This record gives sequence, C-alpha cells and structure tokens, in this order.
Amino acid sequence: MNSLDWSVVTVYIAGMVFMSWYLGRKQTDMQDYYLGGNDLSWWAIGISTMATQCSTNSLLGAPAFIITAGMLWLQYEFAVPVAMIVIMVFLLPFYRKLKLVSIYEYLELRFGVGTRTLLSVLFQVLRAFATGVTVYGIAIVLQEIVGIPFIYSVLLLGTVTIIYDMLGGMTAVVYSDVIQMGVLYLGILLCVVYSVMAVGGLGEVFALFPQVGATLAKVTGEPVAFSGFTAVDFSGHGLGDGKTFAFWPMLLGGLFLYVSYYGCDQTQVQRELSSKDLDDTNLSLMLNGFSRFPLVLTYCFMGVCIGAYIVANPEFLQSLRTDSGWEYNLAVPKFVLANLPNGVIGLVIVALFSAAMSSLDSTINSLSATTIKDIYEQFFAKDGVIPQDKQLFLSRIMTVFWGLVCVGFSFVVGDISRSVIESVNKIGSLANGPILALFLMGILTRRVNSQGAVTGLVAGFAGNVALWIYAPKVSWLWWNVIGCGGSFITGYLASLAFPAPEAKKLEGLIYHRGMAASLEYKRNWPRNYAIMAVYTLFMIGFCLIMGRVLDG
Repeated sequence: MNSLDWSVVTVYIAGMVFMSWYLGRKQTDMQDYYLGGNDLSWWAIGISTMATQCSTNSLLGAPAFIITAGMLWLQYEFAVPVAMIVIMVFLLPFYRKLKLVSIYEYLELRFGVGTRTLLSVLFQVLRAFATGVTVYGIAIVLQEIVGIPFIYSVLLLGTVTIIYDMLGGMTAVVYSDVIQMGVLYLGILLCVVYSVMAVGGLGEVFALFPQVGATLAKVTGEPVAFSGFTAVDFSGHGLGDGKTFAFWPMLLGGLFLYVSYYGCDQTQVQRELSSKDLDDTNLSLMLNGFSRFPLVLTYCFMGVCIGAYIVANPEFLQSLRTDSGWEYNLAVPKFVLANLPNGVIGLVIVALFSAAMSSLDSTINSLSATTIKDIYEQFFAKDGVIPQDKQLFLSRIMTVFWGLVCVGFSFVVGDISRSVIESVNKIGSLANGPILALFLMGILTRRVNSQGAVTGLVAGFAGNVALWIYAPKVSWLWWNVIGCGGSFITGYLASLAFPAPEAKKLEGLIYHRGMAASLEYKRNWPRNYAIMAVYTLFMIGFCLIMGRVLDG
C-alpha cells in the first residue's frame, strides 16, 4: 500500500465519523438512540441487515471454501427466503405489537424476569466474545497482508467504530452499513474484474475452475474433496455419513439457523424494530430474502475467479503457506496486493474494514441496548425508569463500554483464535436451535411455563454438545434442527409437572388464527410469502442447472 491507498482509507474513516455526528446530533432519548426514533427507511434496514451478515469472515471465508470445496456453499442460501416468512408470521408481529427495544423483554412477559435475564446475559457474553474473534481475524489479516502491527489494526478498527456508533446510535449503524455495503460490493466486483482479466477472460475462468481440486492436491500433497460448479449435493443426508454440506442439512439446518439468527438475536431484530411500522419491517426482511443470494453468489464467484487464477498460476499458492499450514482465507487479500493497482488496493482494504465494521457496530449498539434495558433499568434504575435527561448519556457510555470489551477480547483469544474462528458456526449452532425453541414455546403454546422453558433450553443445548462429542459424523448443521426440536419437546413435557400459566397473563403473547387481521397490514403479505417461497425454488433450480452446464 502507498500514500494513495492510505488516503482512500483516511477519507473513508473521516466520512464515517462526520456522518454519524451529523445523524446523531438531534437524538434525545433511548428511542432515538436504539431504534432511530422508529423512522428509518425499510430499504436502508434491509441493506444494513445484509451488511451485518456479510462479515470479514464471510468475505474471506466463503471464497476460501469455494477454492477448496467448490460451489456447495450456495446451498446455505436456499433457506433464507423461507426463514424470512417464518419470522414475518410468527416473531416480528409480537415484537412490534409490544413496542420492545430488547427482544428478551418478551421472555419476561411470557416466562418471567429470570428467563429474560438469563438469555440477555448469555447473549451479551457470547456475542461480545464472538465479536472479539471477528476483530482479531481482520487484524491478523491486515497484519499479514499490509504489515500494520496487530495492536494498531485492532485499535484503528475498534476506535473508529466505537466513535461513530457512540455518536449516531442505530441511525448511524444503519446508514453507515448502507455505505459500507456499497463499498464492500464495489470491492468484490473489482476483485472479480481483475481476476477475470488475470486469467484471460470469462471463458478461461469457466474452463480452469474445475481443475482447482487437482491443482491443490498436486501442490499441497493433501487430498481435496472438490465439487467444482456443482452446487447441490443430494448424495448424502449428513446424519452420520460424514456429508456435512449435503443438501438437506444445509436447507433444513440453514432454515432453523436463519430463523434463530434473524428472529431471536438482538443484533438483527433491533434494526427491524427501527422501521416506521410492521409493513416496513416486512419489506426490509423481504429485501434481505431476495438480495442475499445475488450478494453471496457474487463473492462466491470471486472465489471461482481466484481459483481459476490459482490453476493458471500455481506458484501463487506459496503465498498462502504459513507456519501453521495452508491459509486459504488469505487468498483474496494476497491476490489483491499482487494484481490490483494502488488506489484500488486502498478501496479493497476499505471493503475489508467495512465488512468488519458492519458487524462490530450493530453488535456494540445491541449489547448496549440489552444491558440498559434488561439489566440497568430492571435492577438499578429507581422504579424501573431511567429519567429522559439521562437516557442518551447512559446509552452512549454503555456503547463505549461494550466497544472496549469487544476490542479487549480480541487481545486475549490469540492462542485459541484459529480453532474458534474455524468453529464459530458450530458454536453458534449449539445454541441457535434451543434459543429459537424458547421463543416458539412462548409464542405457539399456552401450556409451557417458565420451569419447562428453561429445562428445554438446557436440555437442547446439552443434547447438541453430546452430538458434537459422541456423534462427530452428524453434520453440525443438523444441530440447529435437533436442538430446537429437542428443546421444544422437553420443555413442553417438563411443563406438565408444574402449574399451567394463568390464561389472563397470556393475552397478546400467543399466536392465534386470524391474528394477521388485527395487525392492520397495508400490503398483501400472503401473496408476497408465496413469491418468496417460489424464489427458493428458483435458487435451487438455478444452482442445479449451473452445475450441470458448467461441469458438463
């Protein structure tokens, strides 16, 4: 990188901070700070949702997966539109109707303050740790490819994100994510364009990519299970056959994972609660449901192009060799430094920063919100109410606190970071299903009580841990399904040993037929649900045809 590249990075950082100050200068209370005054545009929320999901690990890890395994990763996207439908029908209406800031408040209304506090604290600890790992990952990449010392990479990324998040709250999070998504996508497209040119055109990309597996095996001396352009694998079920990325575990496991992530995780739901009304909330989810596949397809195609470049230039693989082995997550940044001109390199580095910032900013804002609403307001505020003149100050202080905690975690995960990064999706899948089951037990049943709900949560999590230890050939994607089903059934049965909840305390908290009519939708959502379901079939058909045509 030269002075031109650093100028691009500097302008970007200064622009983020100025925009956040400008957006946050009129905020007065927690409603403004955490929910943008319920006045954020649905399209901005939808783009922000995509940006948060597209972390640095996705931007580097998905192309690495494509290079080493082929296009099977696309199966992970098939469930997204259906997951959005489930969330629109069963989860978001309750959050919006109850005017929540922290979604864990629903658990208090349904199961008591203990359940709310348990889930909120669990979320805060696990999310802060996972975010520290994300910061560590991008800092290591920057140190490896740019030469920025680790400590300065962490401090630069963390300080900038904390400042603009503290100044602008959720409004800054959403609109900075929109800009970051644009920069990120531009960076991906530039990598695609230069990698296509580097191998001699699209025709060469399609001709060379199927040979990636053989090239890797020859250079590294390690066996490679490579699927090429085949993106749909019906050859296994993942229930003990070792087929982790077969069609059914990725479709059904992905469905439960995405419903839990987008519908039961504060970092995602909080921005959905920031729209003007429920119709806008649904529109933002619909935008995410339709747009994620093209986004993921684009950065997976970037992996295809760099894979073709490796076949044409096998010596490039030596740049991915580290003391601990072959590090394919470095393929994208190493390619950028070797093949892109200065100025463009700076833009791609900004794209990597954007991917990390879009995950960090929403996390620390949500951690602040849950701490203020679920802990401080519950146990420390007089009469459970924070005076309006103190709300904004406390919210900003807590945002800075959690930003520092997340950055601090990045300095202490060093020795275990590699295994944690590789296992982060597994760890998430241990808890996603049981957490989803907890919300579904509250929304779909009248009989489940607090004792049964907590018992089900613990049993589902313990069952998934047992699968990890004693059944390693079961795809970890199935843990999302098994954990949810096991938690739900155990929770319901355990509830039978205790008194049923009082009927009057369940009013407005349980799903029932005809509920949609009371929500006063302005749009025909059943028709839109059908369109989204058809879109899932389109994605599957597209990937089947792609594999058959391009792999011959």
